[in-house]
Amino acid sequence: MTRSERRSRRMLQVAGAGAAALMALSACSSSDDSSSSAPGSSSGSASASPKLSGSVTVFAAASLQESFTELGAEFEKQHPGTKVTFNFGGSDTLAASITGGAPADVFAAASSKTMAIVTDKNDTAGTPVTFVRNQLEIATLPGNPDKVASLKDLTKSGLKVVLCDKTVPCGAAAQKALEASKLELTPVSYEQDVKSALTKVELKEADAAVVYKTDVKAAGDKVEGVDFPESAEAVNDYPIALLKNAPNAEAAEAFITLVRSAEGQRVLGEAGFLKP
Repeated sequence: MTRSERRSRRMLQVAGAGAAALMALSACSSSDDSSSSAPGSSSGSASASPKLSGSVTVFAAASLQESFTELGAEFEKQHPGTKVTFNFGGSDTLAASITGGAPADVFAAASSKTMAIVTDKNDTAGTPVTFVRNQLEIATLPGNPDKVASLKDLTKSGLKVVLCDKTVPCGAAAQKALEASKLELTPVSYEQDVKSALTKVELKEADAAVVYKTDVKAAGDKVEGVDFPESAEAVNDYPIALLKNAPNAEAAEAFITLVRSAEGQRVLGEAGFLKP
């Protein structure tokens, strides 16, 4: 082979290598572009939260009404296309409804004892988690005209006092506090949930009621709150759980996540609930 032929062959080899490199670079660039929009990438659609829709039905203790209503509105704002429907009431009544087959996605109870009614029937999906705690307080008429300063003062003759029914968490806690103080109290009525007990005072149908701090706070200037030390012996844990036959389990789990998030804890804290 002549010198001229060898030179021509080397030039062809160099040109071929350059073309191959260019093709490899192009393929790599194409692969990078493809991966940037592929599922699982940081800029891909899969990085966004899954789109939720439909209704979420939450059975919740009456004392959660104000804070959960606010969180429900926030949830709907975060997830357009969803609707949160609440059933507030006495935890024992709600638990009985759930075990009786009432369709619901989430149960938030005002005590571990009432949550156990549901878990004992295996009607929850997983283990309930305590998300807040609540403490009792005495609600009196505005200005506290009867000068109630202690739990013992509620036993004064002629004072009309209302308690929650002993079967609901606020009533069970009140009984525990009374027993710790070795006090006996006969109320003018036992109410089925804490809101009903508070309403009796707001309407001036009772002089005082033993309710939660959160309910006194929510009532504003309609009542006056009186702390009593025995309440520390009867603090209630509030558990929340996804229900086993939840019609919208995915959205229900997302609502529970919001309740337990920093934002949820902020809303609950501002309502007067204690950290779990």
